[in-house]
Amino acid sequence: MSYLYNRIRHLHDRFFNLVNYLQSPFLLFVRVYWGWQLAQSGWGKLHNLSNVTDFFMSLNLPYPSQTALFVSCVEFFGGILLALGLLSRMTALTLTVNMLVAYVTADREALLAVFSDPGKFYAAAPYTFLVASVIILLVGPGKFALDSALSCFVGEPSPQQTSAMSR
Repeated sequence: MSYLYNRIRHLHDRFFNLVNYLQSPFLLFVRVYWGWQLAQSGWGKLHNLSNVTDFFMSLNLPYPSQTALFVSCVEFFGGILLALGLLSRMTALTLTVNMLVAYVTADREALLAVFSDPGKFYAAAPYTFLVASVIILLVGPGKFALDSALSCFVGEPSPQQTSAMSR
């Protein structure tokens, strides 16, 4: 019995060690694909600010023209930063909040149907952007990101430097 258990455990460990190698390529795909989609969405909004402003006015949002410009810039620049993997977690946090606000303001019915009619929730426009942002927020950008490359040059402070800074 212990041989079978050890064999299964060994196969399990080998499989998940191999799967771990796919984490960074997967995160790169998520960042580049959904970052590019967000940047295109923001670019389209920036070039049609009057339509976005009208839509925000129909939602009774405060300061619709300023909000339209802000949301368009968040999506455009946030998408670029996400795709590059630069300031990834801060960008992902900003995009997550942006997508949650989009659900609350523009797709409230889909948001409230998350448990009663999940298909409506999944089909809403902010869903995939929200999921991509949350993945990067929780897991990080992976090894193939500018954040990772910059951390090699900047490095982490040593324990001595950390204790000297706190004094």
